[in-house]
Amino acid sequence: MPHLAPVLVTSVDTTGPVVVVHARTHLEKASSCTGCGSTSDWIHSRYTRRLADSALGGRPARIELQVRRLYCENPLCPKTTFAEQIGGLTVRYQRRTPLLQRLVQIAGVLLAGRGGARLLHLLHAGLSRTSVLLHLMRIPLPTPVAPRVLGVDDFALYGRAYGTLLVDADTRLPITLWEGRDAETLRDWLLEHPGVQIACRDGSPIYRQGSTSGAPDAIQVSDRFHLWQGLSRRVQQIATVHHSCLPAATPEPDPDPAAPADTAATPTLDSPAVNHTRHLFETVHALTDTGRAYNSVARELGLNWRTVRKYATASSWQECVRHRPRVPSPLDRYLEYLQQRWDEGEHNAKVLHEELKAKGYLGHYQRVKMAVAPLRRGLPVDQPRQHPPSPREVARWITSTPPRRTLDTAERLQRLLAHCPELDRTHTLVRAFAAMFDTGDPGALPDWLNQLETSRLPGLPSLAKVIRDDLPAVVQAITSPYSSGVNEGRITDVKLQKRLMAGRAKIPLLRQRVVLIAHLRRRTAAAH
Repeated sequence: MPHLAPVLVTSVDTTGPVVVVHARTHLEKASSCTGCGSTSDWIHSRYTRRLADSALGGRPARIELQVRRLYCENPLCPKTTFAEQIGGLTVRYQRRTPLLQRLVQIAGVLLAGRGGARLLHLLHAGLSRTSVLLHLMRIPLPTPVAPRVLGVDDFALYGRAYGTLLVDADTRLPITLWEGRDAETLRDWLLEHPGVQIACRDGSPIYRQGSTSGAPDAIQVSDRFHLWQGLSRRVQQIATVHHSCLPAATPEPDPDPAAPADTAATPTLDSPAVNHTRHLFETVHALTDTGRAYNSVARELGLNWRTVRKYATASSWQECVRHRPRVPSPLDRYLEYLQQRWDEGEHNAKVLHEELKAKGYLGHYQRVKMAVAPLRRGLPVDQPRQHPPSPREVARWITSTPPRRTLDTAERLQRLLAHCPELDRTHTLVRAFAAMFDTGDPGALPDWLNQLETSRLPGLPSLAKVIRDDLPAVVQAITSPYSSGVNEGRITDVKLQKRLMAGRAKIPLLRQRVVLIAHLRRRTAAAH
């Protein structure tokens, strides 16, 4: 117990449930006045302070310390008497040692109220959750200083409510956060903390306006992730419009003259689902072809506007039919063996299941029974087939860099691009945009934006307008080494702290924990 070195330990009582350490201060030492700082050894009286300390041997500990009350010999001091304080052991008006108080604060920073109270209970330093939060909120935050490189990003609080987080991109530490994402608050903060030279933000016009008003001389850098994300969404929109081309990515199965035509993938023309889809397709096109807006048609038909857009952009009702792809099964790897054993004359599903179990199959007997059912009708076994990719998969193929594509993905994408000129054009534009970031040269950006505007592909002209409105920041995103990556990392940390507190934390508590826990981690990493 090194914090007891400045005092004299007279006895230790271990008979009760609490370890009690009896100690007293040195009588011959002078002490400094808490009012003026002058030293005095003129004793007024003595009294006992009871200080809770960290556990000893798995048991709670308490220090009963006899301290002196002294006269202040300075006639100008407003205090007549004062109680002596022991550095590292006592703090004015506190019934815990600094060691235990530091433990309470760390528990509050790491786990907040309920979690911190449970941890302290295990450490034999029981406190209520409200007391833990009270001590947490009393910890002073670091004084905010205007960083050289500022990161600005928003995060979701709850529902449609958002907050704003400021990060020092040089130290990678959060500075502060507040509720809302308006330009006025950001402008006011920048005016109160001048000195920001570079501002990394997303493409939001709110943060663009706030940064321009609060720090007009700062260089603004748009977020590369959000730029690429916006392009990916447009690619997915184009793939959705050309949904009928996506089956071209699937290789043609080997022709089998003995096998009947595959009618599973073709919807039955008189099924209720197909009749509903065809009727809805005709109704939506009858309204949207007259020039009516999607929202107006959605209100009249009682549909979501995204559903109306899906039917309006489809070229035929077959594109709107939802196909349920065959779910891969653990039995797929044993289908050839089942066909072989069936041809050899073994038609008992129970025996076939036992043979597959010996080969490592862990599935149920009923699955084997269903697999051999087509064989009993003279049909081939249901072989697994590749299904057309979804628009999201196609967007991921197009936006991913070629070295990261698997061989199968590259072949399927090549077949799709050869079949669909629009997707091939989209792929060329995406790779041209990626080349600018790879080389750090924005010289081709104006011509690339012109190609977007004249491409006649859905979504790309609007993307070109968004980039033109924020062109200087986009150019900096291509050429500058700074990015908003540190912002995204801190946003992830904010979401973690929200989940630890079950989403009930208000802004002051969330700010306290996010800022303090980042500095605590930095100090811990530096110590190791």
